[in-house]
Amino acid sequence: MTLYEQIQHKPFFILGPCVMESQDLLYQVAEQVARVKEKYDVPVVFKSSFDKANRTSVASYRGPGLEVGMQMLQNVKEKFGLSVTTDIHESHQAATAGEVCDILQIPAFLCRQTDLLVAAANTGKIVNVKKAQFLSGQDMFYPAQKVAEAGNTQIILTERGNMYGYNNLAVDFRNIFDMKAFGYPVCMDCTHSVQRPGGAGGKTGGDRTFVPMMALAAKAFGTNGYFMEIHPDPDNALSDGPNMVKLHDLDKVIESLLS
Repeated sequence: MTLYEQIQHKPFFILGPCVMESQDLLYQVAEQVARVKEKYDVPVVFKSSFDKANRTSVASYRGPGLEVGMQMLQNVKEKFGLSVTTDIHESHQAATAGEVCDILQIPAFLCRQTDLLVAAANTGKIVNVKKAQFLSGQDMFYPAQKVAEAGNTQIILTERGNMYGYNNLAVDFRNIFDMKAFGYPVCMDCTHSVQRPGGAGGKTGGDRTFVPMMALAAKAFGTNGYFMEIHPDPDNALSDGPNMVKLHDLDKVIESLLS
């Protein structure tokens, strides 16, 4: 059974640190992600970003870059036997990332960028399109259509909240139901949905306390999968620390979703 077929038939998880801080960090987290895959017998994909191209401040850490980042993910694949994913921001990155990644993630702010969607589709890999903060679930028909019309129907649509006001997000869980109507698996981004964008003095704030609640609410609305960024020491992470789940809390969150 292909990865996409597994995702269609079982609850799935996309897990990993926000940004590639070091190879050692990726190994530390991937070891636990691989353990989760074996323990719960569900599709699990390891995620980390080679470039955080939309950081609030130009001074913020962005990542190791495309070439180094793909080697780091390849090392994770070989060492732990995990499927991997990362986000791409420009069309020319798709082919290189597609040589390593099983899923290519389209960032929310870029989900209507036709050339980016088509480039990702053309790799033949699964394309995970995150819903923009300014779109409804129903609006996501059109980004999905761009990928499908490029000849690739291996599509995931991900809910990650909507802009509610300055430095805040709100989640309308009806979006999950609406996106499922298109016939593709839907994923809940449980960690980015608790962000407070730009709300921490030049960087994004948030509150990881609400991550388990976001996940359970998404389950009630019929989500197929869960995206959660995790880190052994999120308070000292180089990106998005306030929203990441502590690595030692991962089992507790997953068990609540599979019970």
